[in-house]
Amino acid sequence: MAEAKTIDTNTLCTWLETGQPVSILDIRPLAERMEWYIPGSIHINAYDKLKKNDTEALNGLHLDKAIPVVTFCAGGRMSLVAAKLLQAQGYNVFSLDAGMKGWSLAWNTAELAFDKFKIIQFRRTGKGCLSYMIISKNEAMVIDASLNIEAYEKYLLSEKAVLKYLAETHIHADHLSRSKQLAELHNAPFYLPIPNKAAFKHTALKDGDKIQLGKIIIEIISTPGHTAESTSYLIGNKILLTGDTLFINGVGRPDLKANNEEAIHKSKLLYNTLQKLLTLDENITVLPAHTSQPVDFDNKPIQTTIGSIRQNVAILQLNEEEFIKTIQQRIPPTPANYLAIVEKNIKGDFSDINPVDLEAGANRCAIS
Repeated sequence: MAEAKTIDTNTLCTWLETGQPVSILDIRPLAERMEWYIPGSIHINAYDKLKKNDTEALNGLHLDKAIPVVTFCAGGRMSLVAAKLLQAQGYNVFSLDAGMKGWSLAWNTAELAFDKFKIIQFRRTGKGCLSYMIISKNEAMVIDASLNIEAYEKYLLSEKAVLKYLAETHIHADHLSRSKQLAELHNAPFYLPIPNKAAFKHTALKDGDKIQLGKIIIEIISTPGHTAESTSYLIGNKILLTGDTLFINGVGRPDLKANNEEAIHKSKLLYNTLQKLLTLDENITVLPAHTSQPVDFDNKPIQTTIGSIRQNVAILQLNEEEFIKTIQQRIPPTPANYLAIVEKNIKGDFSDINPVDLEAGANRCAIS
């Protein structure tokens, strides 16, 4: 039998973006499926059977043989076994090269347009990382760059925009920041909120600072809690980029790089921060730095409003004491790679490692 065919992440992304019919088959154990997955994929818990060379592992699977099938697992090895079995059954099948580890770099976009500016939301669909390009009068600012810099370069070129500024909402723990790379490439100022431990040259941002971009003003709002330096960006009085402080259905975790006493203190800071944000106009659109679900290729921005958050995020209805207690009870396990990623982002250099290896896995930034 011929070797199973493979497909890379970029090609599968193109298929999904263009609406090409495809059946995507997840053969991983259920626990891995629960962590993260490819949007629209079908799950069959066949990994252990495939590992034991069980030729009947995929029996009972009935897919349209007129539509290509893509199998995937964690690293791309066992999905080759699945692909060969399906190939023998007459399917046109491909195995996803590098599996979910490779898929961690998959991305898509969505846009929001206003009179004086537009925002492009870049979404790492597997990890749920969200970054932003704000464009006004052909001037651009990128915030929380988490993708390979070629993604942002592509849009700068298509929008005929000049990259004026780079910024972060905070020092991230679940992905490697590409902002410093972009800043150096374009000789553009790189803004970081204070207090931070960054070991490289940057321009400090503090509460109340303002940045002029084209025809709009971007206002800096200090929002500590998730981290000491966590900051939100109010854009044209219409959009609030909240980083990992406030999500569309939850709030940020306050425990990273903190002992229990420090986590309680940060929880208090987070409570006060969130109460401050909830006083903003209810029509302001909130755009976070992460989402807890895989991002569909649907061109629909991941967004909500201050008013919707006030009404629908139950944890924000609690008083300070109840909020702190609830936060402490709901903190998710800390992924093993978080501290290593923080250290790389503080240093501003990850040239000595393979980003795919360090970044693999879903984010666990939110508490709901």
